[in-house]
Amino acid sequence: MIRWLTAGVNAPLLVVCVAFGGYTVAFGNPYSFYVMAIAGCYALLVVGFQFIFGHAGAVSLAQAAFFGIGAYVSGLLGIKLGWTFDVTFPLAILLPTALSVVVAIPVLKLEEHYFALATMGLGLVALLVATQWVALTGGMNGLAGVPNFIVFGFEIKSRFDKLVFIWSLVGAGSLIAWQIMRGLYGLQYRIARENSTAAMSVGVNVSILRFVAFVLSAAYAGGAGALIAHQIKIVSPQNLEFAVMITCLTMTVIGGRTHVVGGIIAAVVLVHLPEWFRVLQDYRLLAYGAAALLMVVIAPEGIVGALQALRARVLPEAPPPVPKPRVHTVRRSTVDSGDFLLEIQGLSKSFGGLQAIRDVDIALTPGEIFGLIGPNGSGKTTLLNLISGIYLPDRGRVVYAGQDVTRAPAYRIARLGLGRTFQNINLVGDMTALDNVAVARANLTGASLTRALTTLGRDGALHAAREHAVHLLAAVGADDVAGQRCDRLAYGVKRRVEIARALAIEPRLLLLDEPAAGLNEAEQIELSGRLKALTKDGLTILVIEHNMRFLLPLAERMSCLDDGALIASGTPDEIVSNPAVIEAYLGAPEDEDA
Repeated sequence: MIRWLTAGVNAPLLVVCVAFGGYTVAFGNPYSFYVMAIAGCYALLVVGFQFIFGHAGAVSLAQAAFFGIGAYVSGLLGIKLGWTFDVTFPLAILLPTALSVVVAIPVLKLEEHYFALATMGLGLVALLVATQWVALTGGMNGLAGVPNFIVFGFEIKSRFDKLVFIWSLVGAGSLIAWQIMRGLYGLQYRIARENSTAAMSVGVNVSILRFVAFVLSAAYAGGAGALIAHQIKIVSPQNLEFAVMITCLTMTVIGGRTHVVGGIIAAVVLVHLPEWFRVLQDYRLLAYGAAALLMVVIAPEGIVGALQALRARVLPEAPPPVPKPRVHTVRRSTVDSGDFLLEIQGLSKSFGGLQAIRDVDIALTPGEIFGLIGPNGSGKTTLLNLISGIYLPDRGRVVYAGQDVTRAPAYRIARLGLGRTFQNINLVGDMTALDNVAVARANLTGASLTRALTTLGRDGALHAAREHAVHLLAAVGADDVAGQRCDRLAYGVKRRVEIARALAIEPRLLLLDEPAAGLNEAEQIELSGRLKALTKDGLTILVIEHNMRFLLPLAERMSCLDDGALIASGTPDEIVSNPAVIEAYLGAPEDEDA
């Protein structure tokens, strides 16, 4: 029972907490207790910021605003109404969280620097309100007299007791953050951060992940703001200023964007740096900046990332054990409407003045292998992007499994059972082949925030997903690299892993974009045999391929695109003998081997 409860416990997090606690108790004094408590407030702020900046990969500049709002809520309610901390603390979390929900709806639709600018605007508005609403906030001077921490009638007075209380909350918040990201739900953030298109192709709703991360970051910031208000006993616009945002961002980068332990260490170090450099007097800020910059240069992946790289070099670990393969029941339901699994009707797409797809009509029957050929730039990959929801067509319809999915988002189409690979391989390089495939099982296993929070011990959903991933890797002949990082795999092997990932969503239709690229002749023959075997249980495959020696024996029907329009459809023999195809793509028979 104990082993089950402690399975996967974050040992580094426990070691760091014990080390900090032991050092503080053994060598501390009242002033060091005070500074360490401040560091705890910033540690909680950074752990929350890691959700949106680290795991979701979005540069939010609203963290300081949520931090300051939390401080004002708890501080003002304590000063003006005499409410105790056990009442104001939840409210300090709730208000920034509610505000983040309202703000997230418009701003999360923005990308990159537009998102950063929009969130920075929130901070400027909050700062303006705090400085101008003098009757409530005290204006630029703020308000003093925030009461001590009072929890369930017990007042926390001494600096040491405050230190213990604050770091207890930091520890609880850190364990919750680690719990959220340690399993299959957390893997979704990794693929969404590194490649949102690939994430959507396996059914991951990237927008919802970013929304959850933004809300969680606001909740943590509000809690951290409440703590610092009662620790320093004053609320002022200083907690809303951009300097706080820069400090939070610096701590997160130095500690490591996705490492809870690194964030805690960076918060402690950077809060103490001004104290350590105080002897330099007028040069202390210069020394502080130089030290922070040096840490970024030396450890661009953060403190924990640098330590992990050092450990891997000095004490390399054996790859984690690969679970035994398990075959799961594969969904291959029949089409409810008509005889076609996929119908493309009059599909067209333009990019500015370029007509990429022109009135294309294609229909695929269940269980067939359909080939799509054409010269470079003819619109083949664009057509796949339209079918899978990555692009929206200008006109026309896409009907899949009896449902009109013309304007459906990519993740929803994938959840209906449409898998695909990409012309440029979209695997997460620092994840193993096993986890690159396992993450595609997240939607099928019901991975969610609630499940992540309530799963104690080993994540059974992640283990089951990995078992199925091993089976799929074996199905494409790549199970021998399951435990290896994908950025260390050969190109042809990566192709196989990507096919396995597409199969992990249990598709009815599989779109393959040049699957034979990078494979030698023997590997092409093997892949062809494996693809034919997959169609025996009802899987339909659409293949884009330039290698005619690979495609002609594989496909049952084919079409040829040229300049975005279909110029021929039929059997492979009909296609290769079609004059229009020969002129546009194949060339004269004597030139085929050129």
